[in-house]
Amino acid sequence: MKRKIFTTVILAGCFAVCLAVAAAGLAGKWKGSLKDPDGNDHPLHLVINVDGEKLTGTAQAEGDPLNINDGKITGDSFSCNVKDPDGNVIPIDGKYIAAGDSISLNFTEPDMKHHVTFVRDDK
Repeated sequence: MKRKIFTTVILAGCFAVCLAVAAAGLAGKWKGSLKDPDGNDHPLHLVINVDGEKLTGTAQAEGDPLNINDGKITGDSFSCNVKDPDGNVIPIDGKYIAAGDSISLNFTEPDMKHHVTFVRDDK
């Protein structure tokens, strides 16, 4: 019985450490691009800060960077939002893929859903 409890505690501890490492790996600079309906690429940049389960930072397309608001991390998934210059709140949900060192991100503008994959920006 003691062996089962010990094994369970060790596995739970390893899982918690893995989640913490995954969340910490999310911090940094990221780049991606979004193709518009006309086929033009628009560069996107993220700067992500992680403090426990809280995510902050900035998102930038053309123009000034937008603050990331209400960021929450749960395991390798996260959610947040940004407010565009017109005051519209754009919800974002994403997943950090540690093995590929990338972020898979979904967001919805008023009439369109978008999916973007970001990679580390080493600049």
